Amino acid sequence: MKVTEHIAQAKDTLISFEVLPPLKGKTIQTLYNHLDPLMEFKPSWINVTYHRSESAFKKKADSTFEKVEVRKRPGTVGICAAIMNHYSVDTVPHLICGGFNKRESEDALIDLNFLGINNVLVLRGDAEKNEANFIAEEGGHEHAIDLQKQVVNLNHGIYLDEDIRDGGKTNFCIGTAGYPEKHFEAPNIEIDLKRLKQKVDAGADYIMTQMFFDNEKYYQYVNECRKMGITLPIIPGLKPITSKKQLSILPRTFHVDIPTALSTEIMKCKTDEDVEKVGAEWLLQQSKELKKFGVPVLHYYTLGKPKVIWNVVKELV
Repeated sequence: MKVTEHIAQAKDTLISFEVLPPLKGKTIQTLYNHLDPLMEFKPSWINVTYHRSESAFKKKADSTFEKVEVRKRPGTVGICAAIMNHYSVDTVPHLICGGFNKRESEDALIDLNFLGINNVLVLRGDAEKNEANFIAEEGGHEHAIDLQKQVVNLNHGIYLDEDIRDGGKTNFCIGTAGYPEKHFEAPNIEIDLKRLKQKVDAGADYIMTQMFFDNEKYYQYVNECRKMGITLPIIPGLKPITSKKQLSILPRTFHVDIPTALSTEIMKCKTDEDVEKVGAEWLLQQSKELKKFGVPVLHYYTLGKPKVIWNVVKELV
């Protein structure tokens, strides 16, 4: 079932989760162990992130170095299929520009379609670790909207090979990213919202937000979107803070603000266990307020902390 169909049929706020694929060398059971307790809450779908390959230099026998591409986590296609088969739950694979050319993206979409996966979250993805700015793969997409247009084309049976006539049509529900605190590369929120509107007009079906810790920023974001004529569901992305070091890592990595009230309480903590309690309570209050506000879905970035998420969601259902 499509994300938008889940939302349309819902009688109350839905729950969804986001997971990382297991590291290469780990078995699928590590992911099942992560998800097993969370499935108690009957999530409407599971998002599966994608991580581009990284360049590394390996020393050869002759003492020279060879540049190789290393993918530390496998792709989402197999993971999504495994989750669907194991739990009978819908999945939403992340589809990124970084590290893929257009033909590789098309092949991934065809595979997803064959597997009966009809949701995708289309993202540009991050720059490589050794790059200051995002650089598209040769023959790939530079912007998320261009990758999104490729998905829309496939939904209309339009393939990259022009000699394909009457091509089979896919049926993807397309999610796009939204940034309540603006994308870090946008000069201001107004331009960021205009870019979002372009993606909406180009065929996006719903918006998934970057994590945030101040609900007022989400409320304001939704209000500004509605003023621009964006009527799509705007799903809030939520994550608990579980360690003191995240006070610097999260703002630096994801370009989000940590409210003073939250950071003050975390700084009082003596252990990460104490931080988890503070972070969980903050997330619980966020969730209660957002549910009261009428959000369609509470989407939780579990990312290695399923127990914290379990404790929070248990208080909501």
